[in-house]
Amino acid sequence: MEPEGRARDRVPRIDPYGFERPEDFDYAAYEEFLSTYLVILTRRAIKWSKLLKGSSGVQRSGTVKRYIRKGVPLEHRARVWMGVSGAQAQMDQNPGYYHRLLQGERSDRLEEAIRTDMNRTFPDNVKFRKNADPCLQKTLYNILLAYGRHNEGVGYCQGMNFIAGYLLLATKSEEESFWLLDALLGRILPDYYGPAMLGLKTDQEVLGELVKTKLPAVAALMDGHGVLWTLVVSRWFICLFVDILPVETVFRIWDCLFNEGSKIIFRVALTLIKQHQGFILEATSVVDICERFKEITRGSLVTDCHTFMQKIFSEPGSLSMATITRLRESCRAKLLAQG
Repeated sequence: MEPEGRARDRVPRIDPYGFERPEDFDYAAYEEFLSTYLVILTRRAIKWSKLLKGSSGVQRSGTVKRYIRKGVPLEHRARVWMGVSGAQAQMDQNPGYYHRLLQGERSDRLEEAIRTDMNRTFPDNVKFRKNADPCLQKTLYNILLAYGRHNEGVGYCQGMNFIAGYLLLATKSEEESFWLLDALLGRILPDYYGPAMLGLKTDQEVLGELVKTKLPAVAALMDGHGVLWTLVVSRWFICLFVDILPVETVFRIWDCLFNEGSKIIFRVALTLIKQHQGFILEATSVVDICERFKEITRGSLVTDCHTFMQKIFSEPGSLSMATITRLRESCRAKLLAQG
């Protein structure tokens, strides 16, 4: 039997989070990656257990930052995310608030918008199917409904279902997922989901400016073909790489996102582009460019989440929050001037 066939027999068809592996899944490459990654995970789990032993919560520190960059084991992920993002503090300061939101005033428009997206949310995940027991669709609906009532300015926006769904898979807790969603949408991602999506549009322009500085040949290709960044990266930002990169890679990115903030998104985007610069530069048309940007989110680079995460902190070079803030101000002003 070929290595791929043998690997297919050994690697489960459904991953640990409930997702069915796609038809073209490279079982042999994944098994090879997993053999080294499991050793790393075991080592990290021992270190995290020692770090968290006896402590009630997780506070930001140099040690915690270093540990997070090397990966948070699944069993500690909820606790670490809740601590470093400020979600735990918010939940502790507002006991019963989440449940009061669920009992709040009804809004047919909000409820219908959320309900419409339920069946479109992870049809390839067995835990979100109607016949699953328990079915996570109901829990996901509650989180999104509560958030829509909590933040009426945003209500519900497509993309939030994917983010809340991943939070639920990581935490297995409805209330913690709500508070983490609040941390992301309220504090970490500046105005991504408001009606005008100004923050989202701004950050796509910021990425364009960063590419101009760090990868000028790619910027020239985009300009030459008149390709707007929103055409190729909007889903990276809206879904925070959910349904774009492999699940474990997304969770590793989110480990850092909750601790270090939104500049992590730029690090990931720049690394994907830089690592595939030669491939992107071979594009000869708008359609070709768009296809190549889809292509660069697949393959061994992103499957090996541990090596990929090391690259996001080395490949893009220096990227301070001060630089991001300055670029956001100029890009935002430009967008507002365009009306």
